[in-house]
Amino acid sequence: MRSQKVYAGPSRIEARALLYATGKLEKEIGKKPLIGVVNSFNEIVPGHFHLRTIAEAVKLGVASAGGIPVEFPAIAICDGIAMSHEGMRYPLASRELIADSIEAMTLAHGLDGLVLIANCDKIVPAMMMAALRLNIPAILVSGGPMATGHYRGKPADYSTCIEKIAAYKLGEMDESEMEEYAHSACPSCGSCAGMFTANSMNCLSEVLGLALPGNGTIPSYYGERIALAKLSGERVIELVKEDIKPRDIINKESFYNAITVDMAIAGSTNTTLHLPAIAHEADIEINLELFDEISKKIPNLCHISPSGENFMFDFYIAGGIPAVMSELNKKNLLNCNTLNVNGNTLGENIKAVVVKDYEIIRNINNPYNIEGGIAILKGNIAPDGCVVKAAAVCNEMMVHSGPAKVYTSMEEAAESIFNGDVIKGDIVVIKYEGPKGGPGMREMLSPTSAIVGMHLDKDVALITDGRFSGATRGAAIGHISPEAMEGGVFSIIENGDIISIDIKNRSINLDVKDDIIKERMEKWIKPDPKVKKGYLVRYSKMVSSANKGAVVE
Repeated sequence: MRSQKVYAGPSRIEARALLYATGKLEKEIGKKPLIGVVNSFNEIVPGHFHLRTIAEAVKLGVASAGGIPVEFPAIAICDGIAMSHEGMRYPLASRELIADSIEAMTLAHGLDGLVLIANCDKIVPAMMMAALRLNIPAILVSGGPMATGHYRGKPADYSTCIEKIAAYKLGEMDESEMEEYAHSACPSCGSCAGMFTANSMNCLSEVLGLALPGNGTIPSYYGERIALAKLSGERVIELVKEDIKPRDIINKESFYNAITVDMAIAGSTNTTLHLPAIAHEADIEINLELFDEISKKIPNLCHISPSGENFMFDFYIAGGIPAVMSELNKKNLLNCNTLNVNGNTLGENIKAVVVKDYEIIRNINNPYNIEGGIAILKGNIAPDGCVVKAAAVCNEMMVHSGPAKVYTSMEEAAESIFNGDVIKGDIVVIKYEGPKGGPGMREMLSPTSAIVGMHLDKDVALITDGRFSGATRGAAIGHISPEAMEGGVFSIIENGDIISIDIKNRSINLDVKDDIIKERMEKWIKPDPKVKKGYLVRYSKMVSSANKGAVVE
Protein backbone atom coordinates (compact mmCIF):
# COMPACT_ATOMS: atom_id res chain seq x y z
CA MET A 1 0.00 0.00 0.00
CA ARG A 2 1.17 3.52 -0.81
CA SER A 3 0.31 4.73 2.69
CA GLN A 4 2.94 2.44 4.23
CA LYS A 5 5.69 4.61 2.73
CA VAL A 6 4.26 7.62 4.54
CA TYR A 7 3.19 6.13 7.89
CA ALA A 8 4.94 2.81 8.58
CA GLY A 9 8.25 2.14 10.37
CA PRO A 10 10.44 3.96 12.90
CA SER A 11 11.43 6.67 10.42
CA ARG A 12 7.78 7.78 10.03
CA ILE A 13 6.97 8.22 13.73
CA GLU A 14 6.00 11.89 13.29
CA ALA A 15 3.43 11.06 10.59
CA ARG A 16 1.85 8.39 12.77
CA ALA A 17 1.78 10.78 15.72
CA LEU A 18 -0.29 13.21 13.68
CA LEU A 19 -2.74 10.49 12.68
CA TYR A 20 -3.04 9.37 16.31
CA ALA A 21 -4.13 12.95 17.05
CA THR A 22 -7.20 12.30 14.87
CA GLY A 23 -8.20 9.17 16.79
CA LYS A 24 -6.75 6.55 14.46
CA LEU A 25 -5.77 3.23 16.03
CA GLU A 26 -2.28 1.72 16.05
CA LYS A 27 -3.63 -1.49 14.52
CA GLU A 28 -5.02 0.49 11.56
CA ILE A 29 -2.17 2.74 10.46
CA GLY A 30 -0.05 1.22 7.73
CA LYS A 31 -2.08 -1.98 7.86
CA LYS A 32 -5.43 -0.92 6.37
CA PRO A 33 -5.95 1.02 3.12
CA LEU A 34 -6.18 4.77 3.71
CA ILE A 35 -9.01 6.01 1.48
CA GLY A 36 -9.57 9.65 0.69
CA VAL A 37 -13.27 10.53 0.60
CA VAL A 38 -13.38 13.73 -1.43
CA ASN A 39 -16.62 15.50 -0.54
CA SER A 40 -17.76 18.56 -2.52
CA PHE A 41 -20.46 19.33 0.06
CA ASN A 42 -21.35 22.94 0.73
CA GLU A 43 -24.40 24.78 2.03
CA ILE A 44 -25.16 26.99 -0.98
CA VAL A 45 -25.34 24.62 -3.96
CA PRO A 46 -28.44 22.35 -4.11
CA GLY A 47 -26.49 19.68 -5.97
CA HIS A 48 -24.10 19.46 -3.02
CA PHE A 49 -26.19 20.41 -0.01
CA HIS A 50 -27.07 16.77 0.75
CA LEU A 51 -23.64 15.24 0.14
CA ARG A 52 -22.88 14.76 3.83
CA THR A 53 -25.35 11.86 3.73
CA ILE A 54 -23.61 10.40 0.67
CA ALA A 55 -20.21 10.80 2.34
CA GLU A 56 -21.36 9.03 5.51
CA ALA A 57 -22.63 6.13 3.42
CA VAL A 58 -19.33 5.97 1.52
CA LYS A 59 -17.34 5.96 4.77
CA LEU A 60 -19.50 3.16 6.17
CA GLY A 61 -18.77 1.17 3.04
CA VAL A 62 -15.04 1.81 3.26
CA ALA A 63 -14.88 0.89 6.96
CA SER A 64 -17.01 -2.24 6.58
CA ALA A 65 -14.71 -3.47 3.80
CA GLY A 66 -11.61 -3.00 5.96
CA GLY A 67 -10.38 0.48 5.05
CA ILE A 68 -9.80 3.77 6.85
CA PRO A 69 -11.93 6.57 5.37
CA VAL A 70 -10.50 10.08 5.62
CA GLU A 71 -12.76 12.82 4.34
CA PHE A 72 -11.56 16.10 2.86
CA PRO A 73 -13.37 18.81 0.89
CA ALA A 74 -13.46 20.10 -2.65
CA ILE A 75 -14.97 23.40 -3.74
CA ALA A 76 -18.14 23.38 -5.84
CA ILE A 77 -19.56 26.36 -7.73
CA CYS A 78 -23.19 26.38 -8.87
CA ASP A 79 -23.31 27.49 -12.50
CA GLY A 80 -26.94 28.48 -12.05
CA ILE A 81 -26.19 30.88 -9.21
CA ALA A 82 -23.07 32.18 -11.00
CA MET A 83 -25.08 32.76 -14.18
CA SER A 84 -25.49 36.22 -15.72
CA HIS A 85 -22.85 38.08 -13.72
CA GLU A 86 -19.08 38.21 -13.26
CA GLY A 87 -19.19 35.09 -11.11
CA MET A 88 -19.71 33.02 -14.26
CA ARG A 89 -16.03 33.54 -15.07
CA TYR A 90 -15.13 31.06 -12.33
CA PRO A 91 -16.93 27.72 -12.85
CA LEU A 92 -14.88 26.38 -15.78
CA ALA A 93 -11.68 27.75 -14.25
CA SER A 94 -12.59 25.97 -11.00
CA ARG A 95 -12.36 22.63 -12.81
CA GLU A 96 -8.57 22.92 -12.79
CA LEU A 97 -8.51 24.15 -9.16
CA ILE A 98 -10.49 21.12 -8.03
CA ALA A 99 -8.31 18.63 -9.90
CA ASP A 100 -5.14 20.32 -8.64
CA SER A 101 -6.32 20.39 -5.02
CA ILE A 102 -7.24 16.69 -5.07
CA GLU A 103 -3.80 15.91 -6.48
CA ALA A 104 -2.16 17.96 -3.73
CA MET A 105 -4.14 16.39 -0.87
CA THR A 106 -3.74 12.84 -2.16
CA LEU A 107 0.00 12.91 -2.77
CA ALA A 108 0.78 14.96 0.31
CA HIS A 109 -0.93 12.44 2.58
CA GLY A 110 -0.05 9.14 0.91
CA LEU A 111 -3.58 7.93 0.24
CA ASP A 112 -4.14 4.43 -1.15
CA GLY A 113 -7.39 5.16 -2.98
CA LEU A 114 -10.14 7.70 -3.53
CA VAL A 115 -13.92 7.90 -3.51
CA LEU A 116 -14.85 11.08 -5.33
CA ILE A 117 -18.22 12.57 -4.35
CA ALA A 118 -19.39 15.08 -6.94
CA ASN A 119 -22.57 16.33 -8.51
CA CYS A 120 -22.42 19.50 -10.58
CA ASP A 121 -21.11 20.78 -13.87
CA LYS A 122 -17.35 21.22 -13.38
CA ILE A 123 -16.92 19.13 -10.27
CA VAL A 124 -17.70 15.79 -11.95
CA PRO A 125 -15.15 16.19 -14.78
CA ALA A 126 -12.60 17.72 -12.40
CA MET A 127 -12.74 14.68 -10.14
CA MET A 128 -12.39 12.29 -13.08
CA MET A 129 -9.43 14.37 -14.30
CA ALA A 130 -7.82 14.00 -10.88
CA ALA A 131 -8.46 10.25 -10.86
CA LEU A 132 -6.72 9.73 -14.18
CA ARG A 133 -3.89 12.11 -13.34
CA LEU A 134 -3.12 10.39 -10.02
CA ASN A 135 -3.90 6.91 -11.34
CA ILE A 136 -4.51 5.30 -7.97
CA PRO A 137 -7.61 3.14 -7.29
CA ALA A 138 -10.61 5.47 -7.48
CA ILE A 139 -14.37 5.47 -7.91
CA LEU A 140 -16.80 8.33 -8.52
CA VAL A 141 -20.22 8.58 -6.90
CA SER A 142 -22.58 11.47 -7.51
CA GLY A 143 -25.38 12.96 -5.44
CA GLY A 144 -27.95 12.28 -8.17
CA PRO A 145 -30.55 14.41 -9.97
CA MET A 146 -33.18 16.44 -8.12
CA ALA A 147 -36.90 15.89 -8.39
CA THR A 148 -38.80 17.33 -11.34
CA GLY A 149 -40.49 20.60 -10.50
CA HIS A 150 -44.11 21.43 -11.33
CA TYR A 151 -45.83 24.77 -11.81
CA ARG A 152 -49.62 24.77 -11.97
CA GLY A 153 -49.74 21.22 -13.28
CA LYS A 154 -46.92 21.53 -15.80
CA PRO A 155 -43.31 20.30 -15.42
CA ALA A 156 -40.71 22.94 -14.56
CA ASP A 157 -36.97 23.02 -14.05
CA TYR A 158 -34.05 25.42 -13.90
CA SER A 159 -34.00 25.99 -17.68
CA THR A 160 -37.69 26.90 -17.90
CA CYS A 161 -37.29 29.05 -14.79
CA ILE A 162 -34.69 31.35 -16.35
CA GLU A 163 -36.79 31.66 -19.50
CA LYS A 164 -39.55 33.24 -17.40
CA ILE A 165 -37.50 36.44 -17.09
CA ALA A 166 -38.57 37.24 -20.64
CA ALA A 167 -42.18 36.35 -19.80
CA TYR A 168 -42.06 38.91 -17.00
CA LYS A 169 -40.58 41.58 -19.27
CA LEU A 170 -43.28 40.87 -21.86
CA GLY A 171 -46.00 41.25 -19.22
CA GLU A 172 -46.97 37.57 -19.43
CA MET A 173 -46.21 36.98 -15.72
CA ASP A 174 -46.29 39.27 -12.70
CA GLU A 175 -43.89 39.25 -9.74
CA SER A 176 -46.02 36.99 -7.58
CA GLU A 177 -46.26 34.41 -10.37
CA MET A 178 -42.51 34.64 -10.88
CA GLU A 179 -41.94 33.93 -7.20
CA GLU A 180 -44.37 31.01 -7.30
CA TYR A 181 -42.42 29.62 -10.25
CA ALA A 182 -39.14 30.03 -8.37
CA HIS A 183 -40.55 27.97 -5.48
CA SER A 184 -41.72 25.29 -7.93
CA ALA A 185 -38.82 24.77 -10.36
CA CYS A 186 -36.18 23.17 -8.11
CA PRO A 187 -38.06 21.20 -5.43
CA SER A 188 -35.24 19.12 -3.89
CA CYS A 189 -31.51 18.81 -3.49
CA GLY A 190 -29.62 17.26 -6.37
CA SER A 191 -28.34 18.23 -9.79
CA CYS A 192 -30.88 20.11 -11.92
CA ALA A 193 -33.52 17.82 -13.38
CA GLY A 194 -32.70 17.92 -17.11
CA MET A 195 -29.95 16.52 -19.31
CA PHE A 196 -27.78 19.50 -18.48
CA THR A 197 -24.02 19.35 -17.98
CA ALA A 198 -24.01 17.81 -14.48
CA ASN A 199 -26.31 14.95 -15.39
CA SER A 200 -24.63 14.48 -18.77
CA MET A 201 -21.26 14.01 -17.10
CA ASN A 202 -22.66 11.84 -14.29
CA CYS A 203 -24.21 9.60 -16.95
CA LEU A 204 -20.99 9.44 -18.96
CA SER A 205 -18.99 8.52 -15.84
CA GLU A 206 -20.88 5.20 -15.96
CA VAL A 207 -19.94 4.69 -19.60
CA LEU A 208 -16.30 5.57 -19.03
CA GLY A 209 -16.30 2.99 -16.23
CA LEU A 210 -15.30 5.19 -13.28
CA ALA A 211 -18.72 4.96 -11.59
CA LEU A 212 -21.06 2.09 -10.81
CA PRO A 213 -24.12 1.55 -13.04
CA GLY A 214 -26.97 3.84 -11.99
CA ASN A 215 -24.70 6.69 -10.95
CA GLY A 216 -26.12 9.08 -13.53
CA THR A 217 -29.84 8.65 -12.95
CA ILE A 218 -30.76 7.30 -9.49
CA PRO A 219 -32.65 10.23 -7.89
CA SER A 220 -30.89 12.16 -5.15
CA TYR A 221 -33.68 11.45 -2.67
CA TYR A 222 -33.86 7.64 -3.17
CA GLY A 223 -32.46 5.14 -0.68
CA GLU A 224 -30.93 3.45 -3.71
CA ARG A 225 -28.61 6.45 -4.02
CA ILE A 226 -27.31 5.91 -0.47
CA ALA A 227 -26.89 2.20 -1.19
CA LEU A 228 -24.86 3.08 -4.30
CA ALA A 229 -22.60 5.23 -2.11
CA LYS A 230 -22.06 2.34 0.35
CA LEU A 231 -21.26 -0.03 -2.51
CA SER A 232 -18.80 2.50 -3.90
CA GLY A 233 -17.02 2.65 -0.53
CA GLU A 234 -16.83 -1.12 -0.37
CA ARG A 235 -15.69 -1.46 -3.96
CA VAL A 236 -12.77 0.95 -3.66
CA ILE A 237 -11.17 -1.37 -1.08
CA GLU A 238 -11.36 -4.23 -3.57
CA LEU A 239 -9.81 -1.97 -6.22
CA VAL A 240 -6.93 -1.21 -3.83
CA LYS A 241 -6.39 -4.87 -2.99
CA GLU A 242 -6.43 -5.81 -6.68
CA ASP A 243 -4.41 -2.67 -7.59
CA ILE A 244 -6.90 -1.76 -10.33
CA LYS A 245 -6.34 1.85 -11.33
CA PRO A 246 -8.33 4.28 -13.51
CA ARG A 247 -6.00 3.85 -16.49
CA ASP A 248 -6.47 0.08 -16.24
CA ILE A 249 -10.19 0.70 -16.74
CA ILE A 250 -10.27 3.63 -19.17
CA ASN A 251 -8.78 3.59 -22.66
CA LYS A 252 -9.54 5.22 -26.00
CA GLU A 253 -12.42 2.80 -26.62
CA SER A 254 -13.99 3.96 -23.33
CA PHE A 255 -14.06 7.51 -24.69
CA TYR A 256 -15.50 6.31 -28.01
CA ASN A 257 -18.29 4.65 -26.02
CA ALA A 258 -18.83 7.80 -23.93
CA ILE A 259 -19.14 10.01 -27.01
CA THR A 260 -21.46 7.45 -28.60
CA VAL A 261 -23.79 7.49 -25.60
CA ASP A 262 -23.46 11.28 -25.40
CA MET A 263 -24.86 11.54 -28.94
CA ALA A 264 -27.66 9.10 -28.18
CA ILE A 265 -28.84 11.01 -25.10
CA ALA A 266 -28.21 14.50 -26.58
CA GLY A 267 -25.93 15.49 -23.74
CA SER A 268 -24.70 18.98 -22.98
CA THR A 269 -22.37 20.72 -25.45
CA ASN A 270 -20.00 21.09 -22.48
CA THR A 271 -19.13 17.41 -22.87
CA THR A 272 -16.99 18.52 -25.82
CA LEU A 273 -14.90 20.45 -23.29
CA HIS A 274 -14.83 17.90 -20.49
CA LEU A 275 -14.28 14.57 -22.25
CA PRO A 276 -11.14 15.87 -24.06
CA ALA A 277 -9.88 17.33 -20.76
CA ILE A 278 -10.38 14.01 -18.95
CA ALA A 279 -8.71 12.15 -21.82
CA HIS A 280 -5.80 14.59 -21.72
CA GLU A 281 -4.98 13.43 -18.19
CA ALA A 282 -4.62 9.88 -19.52
CA ASP A 283 -2.51 10.99 -22.50
CA ILE A 284 -5.37 10.14 -24.86
CA GLU A 285 -6.22 12.61 -27.62
CA ILE A 286 -9.92 13.33 -28.16
CA ASN A 287 -10.74 16.10 -30.64
CA LEU A 288 -13.88 17.79 -31.97
CA GLU A 289 -13.63 15.92 -35.25
CA LEU A 290 -14.16 12.65 -33.37
CA PHE A 291 -17.38 14.00 -31.82
CA ASP A 292 -18.70 14.87 -35.25
CA GLU A 293 -17.55 11.61 -36.82
CA ILE A 294 -19.40 9.62 -34.16
CA SER A 295 -22.44 11.92 -34.22
CA LYS A 296 -23.02 11.25 -37.91
CA LYS A 297 -23.54 7.54 -37.31
CA ILE A 298 -25.22 7.43 -33.88
CA PRO A 299 -29.01 7.88 -33.63
CA ASN A 300 -30.49 10.29 -31.08
CA LEU A 301 -32.66 8.14 -28.79
CA CYS A 302 -33.57 10.57 -25.99
CA HIS A 303 -35.14 14.01 -25.73
CA ILE A 304 -34.60 14.91 -22.09
CA SER A 305 -35.06 18.57 -21.10
CA PRO A 306 -34.01 20.94 -22.66
CA SER A 307 -34.32 18.89 -25.87
CA GLY A 308 -37.81 17.66 -24.99
CA GLU A 309 -40.53 17.30 -22.37
CA ASN A 310 -38.97 14.42 -20.40
CA PHE A 311 -36.81 14.77 -17.28
CA MET A 312 -34.12 12.78 -15.49
CA PHE A 313 -36.65 10.98 -13.31
CA ASP A 314 -38.43 9.76 -16.45
CA PHE A 315 -35.08 8.64 -17.86
CA TYR A 316 -34.32 6.73 -14.65
CA ILE A 317 -37.67 4.94 -14.73
CA ALA A 318 -37.08 4.00 -18.38
CA GLY A 319 -33.81 2.27 -17.51
CA GLY A 320 -31.22 5.04 -17.66
CA ILE A 321 -27.79 4.69 -19.20
CA PRO A 322 -27.63 0.85 -19.13
CA ALA A 323 -30.87 0.76 -21.14
CA VAL A 324 -29.52 3.25 -23.70
CA MET A 325 -26.35 1.18 -24.06
CA SER A 326 -28.41 -1.99 -24.43
CA GLU A 327 -30.38 -0.37 -27.24
CA LEU A 328 -27.22 0.89 -28.99
CA ASN A 329 -25.69 -2.55 -28.70
CA LYS A 330 -28.49 -4.00 -30.85
CA LYS A 331 -26.58 -2.52 -33.80
CA ASN A 332 -23.12 -3.16 -32.34
CA LEU A 333 -22.44 0.54 -31.83
CA LEU A 334 -20.44 0.06 -28.62
CA ASN A 335 -17.23 -1.68 -27.64
CA CYS A 336 -18.53 -4.15 -25.07
CA ASN A 337 -15.08 -5.16 -23.82
CA THR A 338 -14.39 -1.95 -21.91
CA LEU A 339 -14.34 -2.24 -18.11
CA ASN A 340 -16.31 -0.79 -15.24
CA VAL A 341 -15.11 -0.28 -11.65
CA ASN A 342 -17.52 -3.03 -10.59
CA GLY A 343 -15.18 -5.52 -12.29
CA ASN A 344 -17.46 -6.35 -15.20
CA THR A 345 -17.18 -5.48 -18.85
CA LEU A 346 -19.70 -3.12 -20.40
CA GLY A 347 -21.21 -6.10 -22.20
CA GLU A 348 -21.66 -8.03 -18.95
CA ASN A 349 -23.27 -5.01 -17.27
CA ILE A 350 -25.94 -4.59 -19.97
CA LYS A 351 -26.52 -8.25 -20.82
CA ALA A 352 -29.88 -8.53 -19.06
CA VAL A 353 -30.93 -4.87 -19.39
CA VAL A 354 -34.02 -3.82 -21.36
CA VAL A 355 -35.67 -0.48 -22.05
CA LYS A 356 -38.69 -0.08 -19.78
CA ASP A 357 -40.35 2.78 -21.64
CA TYR A 358 -39.83 3.32 -25.36
CA GLU A 359 -41.51 6.71 -25.14
CA ILE A 360 -38.52 7.95 -23.10
CA ILE A 361 -35.73 5.90 -24.70
CA ARG A 362 -36.56 5.34 -28.35
CA ASN A 363 -36.10 2.01 -30.09
CA ILE A 364 -32.89 1.93 -32.10
CA ASN A 365 -35.02 1.55 -35.25
CA ASN A 366 -37.24 4.50 -34.35
CA PRO A 367 -34.90 7.30 -33.20
CA TYR A 368 -35.71 10.98 -32.88
CA ASN A 369 -32.99 11.55 -35.43
CA ILE A 370 -30.66 9.29 -37.36
CA GLU A 371 -27.75 11.48 -36.19
CA GLY A 372 -26.57 12.32 -32.68
CA GLY A 373 -27.52 15.25 -30.49
CA ILE A 374 -24.38 17.37 -31.01
CA ALA A 375 -22.94 18.76 -34.25
CA ILE A 376 -19.52 20.29 -34.94
CA LEU A 377 -19.52 23.13 -37.47
CA LYS A 378 -16.56 24.59 -39.35
CA GLY A 379 -16.00 27.49 -41.71
CA ASN A 380 -14.10 30.76 -41.96
CA ILE A 381 -15.68 31.93 -38.68
CA ALA A 382 -14.54 28.78 -36.84
CA PRO A 383 -11.75 27.01 -38.74
CA ASP A 384 -10.95 24.95 -35.63
CA GLY A 385 -14.61 24.17 -35.01
CA CYS A 386 -17.61 25.16 -32.93
CA VAL A 387 -20.40 23.24 -31.22
CA VAL A 388 -24.21 23.18 -31.30
CA LYS A 389 -26.73 20.94 -29.52
CA ALA A 390 -28.54 20.04 -32.74
CA ALA A 391 -31.18 18.01 -30.91
CA ALA A 392 -32.41 21.21 -29.22
CA VAL A 393 -32.61 23.26 -32.45
CA CYS A 394 -35.99 23.61 -34.16
CA ASN A 395 -36.21 22.57 -37.82
CA GLU A 396 -36.68 26.17 -38.95
CA MET A 397 -33.20 27.10 -37.72
CA MET A 398 -31.16 24.18 -39.01
CA VAL A 399 -30.26 26.36 -41.98
CA HIS A 400 -30.20 30.13 -41.44
CA SER A 401 -28.64 33.24 -42.90
CA GLY A 402 -28.94 36.73 -41.47
CA PRO A 403 -27.28 39.96 -40.39
CA ALA A 404 -25.00 40.07 -37.36
CA LYS A 405 -25.80 41.97 -34.18
CA VAL A 406 -22.43 42.17 -32.46
CA TYR A 407 -21.75 42.39 -28.71
CA THR A 408 -18.64 42.04 -26.58
CA SER A 409 -20.27 40.66 -23.44
CA MET A 410 -23.10 38.41 -22.35
CA GLU A 411 -24.77 41.16 -20.31
CA GLU A 412 -24.80 43.58 -23.23
CA ALA A 413 -26.37 41.00 -25.52
CA ALA A 414 -29.06 39.91 -23.04
CA GLU A 415 -30.10 43.49 -22.34
CA SER A 416 -30.33 44.22 -26.06
CA ILE A 417 -32.50 41.15 -26.66
CA PHE A 418 -34.86 42.07 -23.82
CA ASN A 419 -35.06 45.66 -25.13
CA GLY A 420 -36.26 44.45 -28.52
CA ASP A 421 -33.13 45.47 -30.43
CA VAL A 422 -32.77 41.94 -31.83
CA ILE A 423 -35.39 41.14 -34.46
CA LYS A 424 -36.41 38.11 -36.50
CA GLY A 425 -33.68 36.95 -38.85
CA ASP A 426 -30.78 38.38 -36.81
CA ILE A 427 -27.73 36.45 -35.69
CA VAL A 428 -26.49 37.53 -32.26
CA VAL A 429 -22.69 37.51 -32.09
CA ILE A 430 -21.01 37.61 -28.66
CA LYS A 431 -17.23 38.03 -28.79
CA TYR A 432 -14.49 37.95 -26.15
CA GLU A 433 -16.20 35.39 -23.89
CA GLY A 434 -13.79 32.51 -24.61
CA PRO A 435 -11.40 30.78 -22.18
CA LYS A 436 -8.84 33.59 -22.53
CA GLY A 437 -11.11 36.50 -23.39
CA GLY A 438 -13.88 35.96 -20.83
CA PRO A 439 -11.78 34.96 -19.07
CA GLY A 440 -13.23 31.64 -18.05
CA MET A 441 -15.56 30.97 -21.02
CA ARG A 442 -18.81 32.04 -19.40
CA GLU A 443 -22.09 30.26 -20.08
CA MET A 444 -24.48 32.23 -22.26
CA LEU A 445 -27.75 30.97 -20.78
CA SER A 446 -29.09 34.47 -20.10
CA PRO A 447 -29.03 35.61 -23.77
CA THR A 448 -30.17 32.23 -25.12
CA SER A 449 -33.01 32.12 -22.59
CA ALA A 450 -33.88 35.70 -23.57
CA ILE A 451 -34.15 34.59 -27.21
CA VAL A 452 -36.45 31.70 -26.26
CA GLY A 453 -38.44 33.79 -23.78
CA MET A 454 -38.96 36.56 -26.34
CA HIS A 455 -40.34 33.93 -28.75
CA LEU A 456 -37.46 34.34 -31.19
CA ASP A 457 -35.98 30.81 -31.02
CA LYS A 458 -37.43 29.94 -34.44
CA ASP A 459 -36.02 33.09 -36.02
CA VAL A 460 -32.76 34.12 -34.29
CA ALA A 461 -29.43 32.32 -33.91
CA LEU A 462 -26.61 33.09 -31.48
CA ILE A 463 -22.90 32.42 -31.99
CA THR A 464 -20.16 32.94 -29.40
CA ASP A 465 -16.70 31.90 -28.31
CA GLY A 466 -18.28 31.38 -24.89
CA ARG A 467 -20.12 28.22 -23.96
CA PHE A 468 -23.66 27.24 -23.10
CA SER A 469 -25.39 25.71 -20.17
CA GLY A 470 -26.64 22.21 -20.78
CA ALA A 471 -30.03 23.85 -20.20
CA THR A 472 -29.73 25.88 -23.42
CA ARG A 473 -32.02 25.26 -26.37
CA GLY A 474 -32.34 26.91 -29.75
CA ALA A 475 -29.79 27.68 -32.48
CA ALA A 476 -27.05 28.44 -29.96
CA ILE A 477 -23.58 27.85 -31.42
CA GLY A 478 -20.65 28.11 -29.04
CA HIS A 479 -16.98 27.29 -28.49
CA ILE A 480 -15.96 29.26 -31.61
CA SER A 481 -12.30 28.37 -32.13
CA PRO A 482 -10.04 30.23 -32.37
CA GLU A 483 -11.71 32.60 -29.92
CA ALA A 484 -11.89 36.34 -30.56
CA MET A 485 -9.04 37.07 -28.13
CA GLU A 486 -6.73 35.06 -30.41
CA GLY A 487 -7.66 37.00 -33.55
CA GLY A 488 -9.13 35.38 -36.64
CA VAL A 489 -12.28 36.01 -38.64
CA PHE A 490 -14.61 35.77 -35.64
CA SER A 491 -12.89 38.73 -34.01
CA ILE A 492 -13.57 41.09 -36.95
CA ILE A 493 -17.30 40.47 -37.52
CA GLU A 494 -19.21 43.77 -37.64
CA ASN A 495 -22.86 44.77 -37.29
CA GLY A 496 -24.81 44.00 -40.44
CA ASP A 497 -22.39 41.39 -41.81
CA ILE A 498 -24.24 38.42 -43.26
CA ILE A 499 -23.53 35.09 -41.59
CA SER A 500 -24.62 31.74 -43.05
CA ILE A 501 -25.25 28.74 -40.81
CA ASP A 502 -25.99 25.23 -42.10
CA ILE A 503 -26.15 22.78 -39.21
CA LYS A 504 -27.11 19.88 -41.44
CA ASN A 505 -24.01 20.36 -43.59
CA ARG A 506 -21.82 21.43 -40.62
CA SER A 507 -20.86 24.87 -41.93
CA ILE A 508 -20.68 28.41 -40.51
CA ASN A 509 -19.32 31.27 -42.59
CA LEU A 510 -19.01 35.04 -42.72
CA ASP A 511 -20.27 36.15 -46.16
CA VAL A 512 -17.83 39.03 -46.57
CA LYS A 513 -15.31 39.36 -49.40
CA ASP A 514 -11.83 38.02 -48.67
CA ASP A 515 -10.12 41.35 -49.29
CA ILE A 516 -12.37 43.08 -46.73
CA ILE A 517 -11.70 40.30 -44.20
CA LYS A 518 -7.95 40.68 -44.79
CA GLU A 519 -8.13 44.46 -44.37
CA ARG A 520 -10.08 44.18 -41.09
CA MET A 521 -7.70 41.58 -39.66
CA GLU A 522 -4.71 43.80 -40.43
CA LYS A 523 -6.37 46.60 -38.44
CA TRP A 524 -7.51 44.39 -35.53
CA ILE A 525 -6.04 45.32 -32.15
CA LYS A 526 -6.14 42.85 -29.29
CA PRO A 527 -8.28 44.35 -26.50
CA ASP A 528 -7.14 44.79 -22.93
CA PRO A 529 -8.02 41.88 -20.61
CA LYS A 530 -11.31 42.23 -18.73
CA VAL A 531 -9.76 41.00 -15.46
CA LYS A 532 -6.57 42.58 -14.16
CA LYS A 533 -5.68 40.57 -11.04
CA GLY A 534 -6.21 37.27 -9.24
CA TYR A 535 -6.53 33.64 -10.30
CA LEU A 536 -8.26 34.40 -13.60
CA VAL A 537 -5.27 36.37 -14.87
CA ARG A 538 -3.04 33.31 -14.41
CA TYR A 539 -5.75 31.08 -15.86
CA SER A 540 -6.19 33.18 -19.00
CA LYS A 541 -2.46 33.01 -19.72
CA MET A 542 -2.29 29.20 -19.47
CA VAL A 543 -5.65 27.93 -20.75
CA SER A 544 -5.89 26.29 -24.17
CA SER A 545 -8.53 26.83 -26.83
CA ALA A 546 -12.01 25.37 -26.44
CA ASN A 547 -11.43 22.88 -29.26
CA LYS A 548 -8.71 21.33 -27.07
CA GLY A 549 -10.94 21.10 -23.99
CA ALA A 550 -9.85 24.42 -22.42
CA VAL A 551 -7.19 22.56 -20.45
CA VAL A 552 -4.50 24.43 -18.56
CA GLU A 553 -1.16 23.69 -20.18
